[in-house]
Amino acid sequence: MIDVAVMASGGGTDFQSIIDASESGEIDARVVLLVTNNPDAYCIERAKKHGIDHVVVDHRGKSRTEHEKEIVDVLEDYGPDLIVMAGYMRILTDEFVDRYYGKLINIHPALLPLFGGEGMYGEKVHKAVLDAGIKRSGCSVHFVTSEVDGGPIIDQRCVPVKYDDDHDSLSERVKEMEHELLPSVVGAFAEGRVKLEDGEAYVVPKKDN
Repeated sequence: MIDVAVMASGGGTDFQSIIDASESGEIDARVVLLVTNNPDAYCIERAKKHGIDHVVVDHRGKSRTEHEKEIVDVLEDYGPDLIVMAGYMRILTDEFVDRYYGKLINIHPALLPLFGGEGMYGEKVHKAVLDAGIKRSGCSVHFVTSEVDGGPIIDQRCVPVKYDDDHDSLSERVKEMEHELLPSVVGAFAEGRVKLEDGEAYVVPKKDN
């Protein structure tokens, strides 16, 4: 079993999806820590409800380096095998992502490399998808690197873009798929099936029993 730390800034529905998969035995992983930069984030309530330690590391009034040093100190205390950015609304420094390269992953609400990069988050992503007129969107889980949303893609899921969608309806459809994809990747990581070689990532299929 692996220990997982989650970094989140908001409601924490992706965080909840990992908790649910862990508690049901669907994945061989346990969530040991929530780190948030937002003292008012609802994800804190989710952590409390499930008896998961949470630490608020407020970024306000600090440099990025100072803020991240506090996060590193917390993470080093817990020593997680995997760190999941699940709606964490801060861009991390090169030093931070280099330190945890290969064990730091992020979920993004689009099919990367499309509709990613700095400034592409939340409803902005879905509005951009709709404006582009494409017929498929989805979500991606990738290893985090210094390039925003540019790290090796581990896995993706697709959803249709419907003719009558607005950004809210598309967001809900993508979010539902995120709640399937993220626990799946965490579970595969726990089983040693997520590989990172020569800057490329992939998931090894399960062997038939």
